[in-house]
Amino acid sequence: MTIPRTQLAIAVGLILATALVLYGMGHPLICKCGYVKLWQFQVVSSENSQQILDWYTPSHIIHGFLLYVLLWLLAPRASFGTRLILAILLEAGWEIAENTDYVIDRYREATVTLDYYGDSVLNSVSDILFMVVGLVLAARLPVWLTVVIAVAFEVFTGLMIRDGLALNVLMLLWPSEKVLQWQNSR
Repeated sequence: MTIPRTQLAIAVGLILATALVLYGMGHPLICKCGYVKLWQFQVVSSENSQQILDWYTPSHIIHGFLLYVLLWLLAPRASFGTRLILAILLEAGWEIAENTDYVIDRYREATVTLDYYGDSVLNSVSDILFMVVGLVLAARLPVWLTVVIAVAFEVFTGLMIRDGLALNVLMLLWPSEKVLQWQNSR
């Protein structure tokens, strides 16, 4: 799985361009708290989605798994480098959309993230990089193991923070009062 330098440069350029767009949208480079941490343990915190890693990092790895499958189906003859670029474009598009006022307000209305004001640029770039980790893992691991890891991530985050990729999508698209009550009963 060798990726030509040109494709790597395009991938890096896309990530940097995404960072610039997010910064231009008014998102802080790092947490407004003024410092950078490797891990943000607390979910209900103004530092959530601001630091390098948080409880939503596994969902971005799963994004990589899902994008690998999608691109394998849609572009079966494309090189891994081409799929990488396409996956970064899709994930970067999501990071930009996720950080618009519309989606931020939707999260705040329908989910447990009442204090969510968008990601820091650092966190969004980290999310994209962890999607790349998921993409690479999906390319190298057996399918069954990739599925087991995805399910384990969802179960683990579900137990730890009563959220995860599936619950996040559910609550964003089809909010459920019962799920919200369960999530808030931590």
